[in-house]
Amino acid sequence: MAEKEPDGLLAAGGDLEPIRLVNAYISGIFPWYSEGQPILWWSPDPRTLLFPGKLHISRSLAKRLRQGRFEISFDLDFNRVVSACATVSRKQQDGTWIVDKMQAAYKRMHILGFAHSVEVWQDKELVGGLYGMSIGKAFYGESMFSLVPDASKVALVMLTKRLLAWGFHFIDCQVVTSHLVSLGAETVTRQDFLQLNQLAVESEEKFEWRQEAVTTNDA
Repeated sequence: MAEKEPDGLLAAGGDLEPIRLVNAYISGIFPWYSEGQPILWWSPDPRTLLFPGKLHISRSLAKRLRQGRFEISFDLDFNRVVSACATVSRKQQDGTWIVDKMQAAYKRMHILGFAHSVEVWQDKELVGGLYGMSIGKAFYGESMFSLVPDASKVALVMLTKRLLAWGFHFIDCQVVTSHLVSLGAETVTRQDFLQLNQLAVESEEKFEWRQEAVTTNDA
């Protein structure tokens, strides 16, 4: 029933309570809206996924990882990552869709154990990161930020490395961008995504997300 234009718009309204968010992600739906709009719910077709085993790391990025100039942590400062994703300016983007209610909702989901972050540190300063939702063995990426070159890529690489070790099925990137494609992301039909998603969320295995900062060589 989702609209074809704009691609994937499914519904408007509702709330961002935990049970609604969990049910939405399990159903392949996510919220995305701007200040002044009602909550908009999306299920685009096609869907962009990054399968952990298909991650592509360029030579320059591999070199940066080997240099060990960045430190990586998980769930060490979720709130700051969300705030940075909401405030760091991006090219060709005015404002943010991570409005105050969205920030509060995902911070609540973090407390409940569903939302997680990756932090990238340089000289003890937070310079990049990402956050998203995790249900079963599916990770749903929400947003990332970077204050220095490649910091967000480093966050995604280290997240992917961890998810591969845990046997996660995919990282949901929602919509396609050249940045994601360069890292190995690919598109699948909505029907295929829903089937993959159903298999992934059925896992009841638990994972220890929190990790203190270590260099990229040791992560």
